[in-house]
Amino acid sequence: MEGSYDIAIVGGGIVGLATARELSMRHASLKVAVFEKEPELAAHQTGHNSGVIHSGIYYKPGSFKAKLCVEGKRMLWQFCEQKEIPYKSVGKLIVATNEAEVTRLQDVYQRGLANDAEAGFQLIGPEQIKEIEPNCVGLQAVHSPKTGIIDYGRVSRAYADDAKGNGAEIFTGAEVEGIRRDGGTNVLSTKRGDFSAKYVVSCAGLYADRVARMTGSEPSPKIVPFRGDYYVMKPGRSDIVKGNIYPVPDPAFPFLGVHFTPRMNGEMWLGPNAVLAFAREGYTFFKVNPRDLAETLSYGGFWKLAAKYPQIGYTEMYRDLSKRAFVAECRRFVPSLTADDVVKGPAGVRAQALDESGAMVDDFVFSGSQGVIHVRNAPSPAATSSMAIGKYISEYAVKEFAIA
Repeated sequence: MEGSYDIAIVGGGIVGLATARELSMRHASLKVAVFEKEPELAAHQTGHNSGVIHSGIYYKPGSFKAKLCVEGKRMLWQFCEQKEIPYKSVGKLIVATNEAEVTRLQDVYQRGLANDAEAGFQLIGPEQIKEIEPNCVGLQAVHSPKTGIIDYGRVSRAYADDAKGNGAEIFTGAEVEGIRRDGGTNVLSTKRGDFSAKYVVSCAGLYADRVARMTGSEPSPKIVPFRGDYYVMKPGRSDIVKGNIYPVPDPAFPFLGVHFTPRMNGEMWLGPNAVLAFAREGYTFFKVNPRDLAETLSYGGFWKLAAKYPQIGYTEMYRDLSKRAFVAECRRFVPSLTADDVVKGPAGVRAQALDESGAMVDDFVFSGSQGVIHVRNAPSPAATSSMAIGKYISEYAVKEFAIA
């Protein structure tokens, strides 16, 4: 046995590292370890997201997303001030371009007020839209002045430094290949040997369902990977847009749609779309992992989802393959944008939990049994919410594991 710990955390993304930081800070007497399969931390969803500090406006009042996003952004601001990690409050417009969207926008606005009455959300008209974003058009918008941007990779590394400073150990290149119970202990078989831990917390992101199966937990919800491709504004044109511009979300579909997002390095990203990825780490159209793809295509929930939204699926795929179609969607908000203004950019893969009925699981999902806590679904705004999620899991662990 390579080592013995009180709590083993599977996954070195931002949620796993925030959890390690919180547990090691609250329970100094416990030995905590993080096991990350990649050579570096925050390599997948954390390292490929758009870097937005979300305001909490979209989410159903009372949901985990609503509560943990609002709490998490405040904790994150305070943490960044303490650690001198730069971030910017660039603001966001959620823009309605037709009457149907105007109606839905009212619901978004009311959710925002219910979730955080102090966030400064405002319902504004076309003239005020132009004052904030001179090149943007719309019938109505919600202005979220405190939406921000940050480098979540840097935040993750700061979490890791704090966790190690509190005595936690972090193992990279340590993919967990199996977990078995041995008496009252969990044995984790990794690429760096076997380790034992009284308790396990799985924050495995794209592999959350597989780690759950290792522990005998329910196979559903299943992770289905969706790739989101971005375009990047050419340097000479990046001033077309100042802050975040988002569409009004479709309540029937959990993805937020193509939007404009400024980056800490001065870039402006456009995207992402949402198409099925052929691999859980499928950051390009041509990356195929036979096992990953077979798991998706053999899952009845996926085919039920596809049957529910055939037109959305076709549209997203077409926009993924056609730059002209992608830019046309962006031009709904910024008509002066042209295809010559943008170049192909990076991509991310979202770990979307999908149940057997074909419903995309919208809220964060946590579960626990037999010495294990699972984070089964933690898509956006998990990065914004990360410190609040770490706090929630730590409190969950006190009850589930009966630790002092």
